[in-house]
Amino acid sequence: MGIINLLYDKKIFIDTAPLIYFIEGSNNYVQKLNELFCSKNDCQFITSVITLSEVLVMPLREKNTRLAKQYEDILTQTDNFQIYEINRQIAKETASLRAKYSIKTPDAIQLATAKHYMADYFLTNDLKLKIDNSLKIITLADL
Repeated sequence: MGIINLLYDKKIFIDTAPLIYFIEGSNNYVQKLNELFCSKNDCQFITSVITLSEVLVMPLREKNTRLAKQYEDILTQTDNFQIYEINRQIAKETASLRAKYSIKTPDAIQLATAKHYMADYFLTNDLKLKIDNSLKIITLADL
């Protein structure tokens, strides 16, 4: 089961890729993501509006309204999933992360949002985001 047991009862920031893999079931991580998202583990999942904007691109491009709705539903109508707006403090932390690590704005916003809302873990599939020691950043391979 790996690290999944450690995630129970924690606040976990979900980056875009894990959510796509979970919803579309198109990756070898889907079983572990099902275990994480669908078990009765009392995790609190959080993300930012950046995730919503990123997951909707392909469904909108392909005019797949069913998939777009599925993404919106999981992000806005799931009891243990909270989506956060970007505020001034997050914007300032985003700039600080960009200056320090030379990362792209969307990635910096994701990290800044996770820090601002005090996530216990940051789940991503982007190895280059394992840069900030103030967050426990885990990748799908770590699961």
